[in-house]
Amino acid sequence: MEPDFTTAPQPKTAEELAADMRAAALLNEAAVAHNNGDLTRAQSLCRQVLEINAAHPDALQMLGAIALRNGHFEEAAAALARAVAIYPLDAASHYHHGRALTAHGRHSEALVAYDMCVRLQPGSASVHTYRGHTLWLLKQPQAAVESYGESLRIKPGQAEVHNNRGVALGALARHDEAIADYNSAIALKPDYAEAFNNRGLSRATLGQNEEAFADYDKAIALKRTYFEAFNNRGNLLTAVGHHSAAITSYDFAIKFKPDYAEAYGNRGRARRLLKFYAAALADDDAALKLNPDYPFLHGTRLHLKMMLCDWKSLDELIADLNDRVARGERATAPFPFLAITGEPNLQCKAAEIWTRAEHAVAAPRIEFQPLTGPRKIRIGYFSPDFKDHPVSILTAGLFEAHDRESFEIYAFSYGSDTQDAMRKRLERAFDRFVDVRDRGDSEIAALARSMGIDIAVDLAGYTNDSRTGIFAQRPAPIQATYIGYPGSMGTDFIDYIVADSTLIPAEDRALYAEKIAYLPNFQANDGSREIAKKEFTRAELGLPETGFVFCCFNNTFKILPHIFESWMNVLKRVPGSVLFLYADTKEATANLKSEAIARGVDADRLIFGKRVAMPEYLARFRAADLFLDTLPFNAGTTASDALWAGLPILTRTGESFAGRMAASLLKTLGLPELITTTQSAYEDLAVALAGDPARLTAIRQKVDRQKLASPLFNAAVFAGHIEESYRQMFARHHAGLAPDHIYVEA
Repeated sequence: MEPDFTTAPQPKTAEELAADMRAAALLNEAAVAHNNGDLTRAQSLCRQVLEINAAHPDALQMLGAIALRNGHFEEAAAALARAVAIYPLDAASHYHHGRALTAHGRHSEALVAYDMCVRLQPGSASVHTYRGHTLWLLKQPQAAVESYGESLRIKPGQAEVHNNRGVALGALARHDEAIADYNSAIALKPDYAEAFNNRGLSRATLGQNEEAFADYDKAIALKRTYFEAFNNRGNLLTAVGHHSAAITSYDFAIKFKPDYAEAYGNRGRARRLLKFYAAALADDDAALKLNPDYPFLHGTRLHLKMMLCDWKSLDELIADLNDRVARGERATAPFPFLAITGEPNLQCKAAEIWTRAEHAVAAPRIEFQPLTGPRKIRIGYFSPDFKDHPVSILTAGLFEAHDRESFEIYAFSYGSDTQDAMRKRLERAFDRFVDVRDRGDSEIAALARSMGIDIAVDLAGYTNDSRTGIFAQRPAPIQATYIGYPGSMGTDFIDYIVADSTLIPAEDRALYAEKIAYLPNFQANDGSREIAKKEFTRAELGLPETGFVFCCFNNTFKILPHIFESWMNVLKRVPGSVLFLYADTKEATANLKSEAIARGVDADRLIFGKRVAMPEYLARFRAADLFLDTLPFNAGTTASDALWAGLPILTRTGESFAGRMAASLLKTLGLPELITTTQSAYEDLAVALAGDPARLTAIRQKVDRQKLASPLFNAAVFAGHIEESYRQMFARHHAGLAPDHIYVEA
């Protein structure tokens, strides 16, 4: 065996020993200055130490700590990295290095530093606390919860750590546990405004609105300029429909933080819900100026411009939004996008991006019990719109017509209790009507599971006040979307979309995330709707005494320049004709008139109707001669309204579900001759029908005959069709088969 010739350390010279003593003295002086708050002197002394010994770890560590306190994060990280390299077993150096890296935004490197510190000094509560904070910044809430928990195990009674763990638990949708942590934080620190604010967020999520308001008010009382609490309070006011009060709350948030992009965006939403579209657009502009990457606001802003019929730079904005979605950006909510693009693949991708952002935390795996014997199939319909609303107007007859020998029908209502006539009718229509508006998503899903719901049907999708989070928590083993949102939900927790072969041809099925439940026709309708007997005179409606009346009562956001161009071409080709429209803002009316003039059409040929009661609204259709549809977002409920009133619809089909709805209705009614596929054919047919009264009269008579004979307005027939699809879904599931396309024959 070879001998060990390791060289013994050489003794230091007197000069070197003197230098060490000088460095130690300077470092002691630096420590005293640091403890006295004289950071400038401490920093100068540390630098003198490094002139003596450039690798002095204690001087490097103190310099790094001073740079960190002064906000010089890059300098701090560099100094502490040198200290760690020289003395890798010093836990304090790793700790301070981690803090410097966190402050510099280098979170992954910071986590490595904290992990090393934990290995060297596992009993330090503060290390676990900062490690938890870093994990939170790295979007690892479960790991953050565990790290905060270790900090509290080592050192109980840390109010801030309880609060931080509550935030991480909230991100995991574990709100009851989060509230327990906030309670602990508040018990330890009764003036902890942030904990009150955060507890309010969890309580609001759980539907505990009264308690949430109390928390926000307490947070604001403790911290008068607490802009986040004002913003959160505004969000809750918006959620419960108190939009004017919400705006006041957002005003305070913006007053105390003028560059608060989120508050501008939220105030814009409240103003939009109040139909203050121009003011809402100004808020969206402000939010995007402050934060050009504000999530989903580009689509909302474009939707507002379309509501106002403000078409400046519209083509460029649409192209930009399409590109953003194609790149996977969080650019638009799904519903506005239906009227912006007719491409179902992009629509599905927008929905997928939205759902991934809104429901980032995976739902717990639910094990549903197998069927033990024959029983009725339990259908749960979920909606915020069990009131006088287009979805309920269409579906009320369906709920009443369901076969109670084979099905039990449940309503889960999470919208306001309006107590209008439709609400009362619907409460009678279900076997059980459950008002869940004050409950959280997880609680509602658990309730549905406890009631043994077999098929949960989302009637809202991504429309106003929808709560997709309920479905993300799996209230039922089988989940479907129907009627409210005309497009793919873009998620794996919705198994089926109810449609027909016109809406989703076989070759387009791959463009939808769901399996298709194909019915003979997709739209439920109520054949008992009252039409007022009143015969409106043209004068009463502001129409000229003579001349052909085209109409379109679709929302203004569905009117795009290419469709309006067709309408103006038609008016120019049909002398004396007018276009009867609906616009709920003076800005939209003025903009459409200006666009008509720009296309060589007298603005007076555009007539705008007002909102009236439903029976009168239906009767008003009789004053028109032909309904002109929109694209890429067709008339849906409005198309059924017109047809029920006996008014023919001329449509042009697109590629998406939303762009084929009117064609589906016309095919069901036996009127395929009113379906076109090109802009020129659309215009030519409108002009031809206007110039051929006998042909148009024959079509009107056909509408009147067919609406009573076809299944379109027969709720009992439709109920039988959708029930057969439910039977097939149910049978597949209990046979252990995955969802697949379903076909129901007429």
